[in-house]
Amino acid sequence: MNEMQYQVDLMNAMNEKLKNDQKMMKMIIETSTSAFVYYNYERDETRVMGEWENYFDFSIRRISDIQRTVDYVDETYRDEFLNCINAERLGLERCVATARLTDSRKWIECECSVIYDQDHRPLDKVLRFKDVTVVNDKNEELKYMAYYDGMTGLYNRNYFISLLTGFIDKARENNREVAVMFVDIDDFRSINDGMGLVVGDELMMSFGQYLSDLSTDNCIVSHFTGDMYCIAVYDPCGQTDIEYIYDRIRQRTRQPFMLSDRRELYIKVTAGVALYPDASENVLELINYAEIVMLRAKHDGKDSIQYFDSILLSEFLQNLNIENKLRDAIYDMNFEMYYQPQFETESGQLRGVEALIRWKDPEEGMISPAQFIPLAEKNGTIVPIGQWVIEDSIRTYMQWRKDYDRSFILSINISAIQYKREDFVEKLIAIIEKYDMNPRELELEITETALIDNYRDVSEKLKLLRDYGIRISMDDFGTGYSSLSQLKSLPIDTLKIDKSFMDTVLEDDNTNVIMESIMGMVKKLGLETVAEGVETEEQLEYLKNIQCDNVQGYLTGRPCPVSDLKEILKD
Repeated sequence: MNEMQYQVDLMNAMNEKLKNDQKMMKMIIETSTSAFVYYNYERDETRVMGEWENYFDFSIRRISDIQRTVDYVDETYRDEFLNCINAERLGLERCVATARLTDSRKWIECECSVIYDQDHRPLDKVLRFKDVTVVNDKNEELKYMAYYDGMTGLYNRNYFISLLTGFIDKARENNREVAVMFVDIDDFRSINDGMGLVVGDELMMSFGQYLSDLSTDNCIVSHFTGDMYCIAVYDPCGQTDIEYIYDRIRQRTRQPFMLSDRRELYIKVTAGVALYPDASENVLELINYAEIVMLRAKHDGKDSIQYFDSILLSEFLQNLNIENKLRDAIYDMNFEMYYQPQFETESGQLRGVEALIRWKDPEEGMISPAQFIPLAEKNGTIVPIGQWVIEDSIRTYMQWRKDYDRSFILSINISAIQYKREDFVEKLIAIIEKYDMNPRELELEITETALIDNYRDVSEKLKLLRDYGIRISMDDFGTGYSSLSQLKSLPIDTLKIDKSFMDTVLEDDNTNVIMESIMGMVKKLGLETVAEGVETEEQLEYLKNIQCDNVQGYLTGRPCPVSDLKEILKD
């Protein structure tokens, strides 16, 4: 009797637990936003629970109806979704698939669980459909941030490198080329400085939007940073030829970009191109080389396209090496001043000396000023170098005045960048007064190009210096843009005739006519003349005949260090 009562109590307890489990399951389903489909294979029983109507607008009567859910899924995800709802066909116990519903922002997750018997025949199957839109949107946002540039919507640098790697692998297998083109907006910094960062950002977005139209399966476009964009083309030819693409970009830049405030902005672009496998077979090197040749094209004049070659790379790397050394040399002022004498043409008396900077690097040896001065002007180190040249030359000159008790003219070349600095005049006068130099014994040389670049500002500063007593000389006359008629409006005392005239004046009648015209006009303006590059007695005799005042060149004296100038100064 007790045993029977025990069995009854146990059965009641189990039924009660089952009822409680069913209540709990019902509560979970009713409070869940998911939809459930249960199917029993033995009884061919199908039950739908939960929020089915939130996902699909049809009813499930038989399990075969579940196949209709695929029609509601975006085509991109259908195959994966179909495999998931039919997990038993693949022998899977559990399968999960995520898909976006067609014509909707909603994302759903489908989870299918199957119970099998010992012979692996399906017994029960449960499908759960869950709204994962919020989670998936967050994932998509993170994915977008990982792959795309937030400002332009183009691929970012990291994803571009990944895609370019795929291009290279494919090209290696199929013996094809890949072109990498680095594109940069010319003078973008001036746009930012002059019109504001907001305008700069708007321009980058507009230009990036245009570049996105170039994207195809074989052409990927990215925004690297700032105003720099990079394009990769697989098997460039026809309408994906790199020249064709660059021409399209240039044609677009010939039209204005319309800003949000209705202002129009014109831009120009410069591009550098490196080809796989000619330039390199390494992805990062290809990008680097394309950027290098783009920078070279900018240096040569902008608004152009430049292709990589090994000679250009060697030259660029050499300049980069010198530029790095130059920055180090600034700290120690590891430079030396040479001086080239100038003589009066008729009397042969010393007229003055021109101060010329020299740089002897411990590893590279003597580096030509023609090589390092442009680099110094580019990276801004010309300012401290120029300041050192002025002070060291004036200090040396005043020591000569003391040692040899004689005066002459000290000529110093001044970079256009130095003239543009607001404190240039103030600092120069401070050095002159520091060493108690007579300003009439100092001559500053300026090129025509420096005048043209910022005529009004430079002219005003030259006038201030000339009023102070400093002599002004126009260097390399005849190689720039000035005309003889303009000379009368410039605050100059001396005209230096470029060496290129001396190279041909004895053989070329046209050069001879030009030289005589220059001399005649300069005499009427009351300017002094110095002919550069005099190397032969015949040239010297010619200059005497046309009454050129002074000469400078290898014939009368090469540039030399201070110690070698002593004999000339003693005479």
